[in-house]
Amino acid sequence: MELKRTTVYADAADLAIIKEAAGREGISEAEIIREAIHLAALSKRTWRAPLALPVFRSEDPETAERAEVALGQIWDRKAKAYEESKRRPRP
Repeated sequence: MELKRTTVYADAADLAIIKEAAGREGISEAEIIREAIHLAALSKRTWRAPLALPVFRSEDPETAERAEVALGQIWDRKAKAYEESKRRPRP
């Protein structure tokens, strides 16, 4: 990933929070700011096609419960992978 330099004006109180968090987590202030910029960029991203999720109906409550558990496990794995990706150094 190519990094480019930019100038951003930030509130002094926000910068103090970033400085404290960087010291506590043992990472640079710049890394926290890069992550925040990345998350902001993703939150503003638009997709060409709407997200289509499969829908099904079941009269069996056990099937619905198993589906709920399975989806929860998938989301947990994705959340864990995301958290681990934040800890990896970027090239």
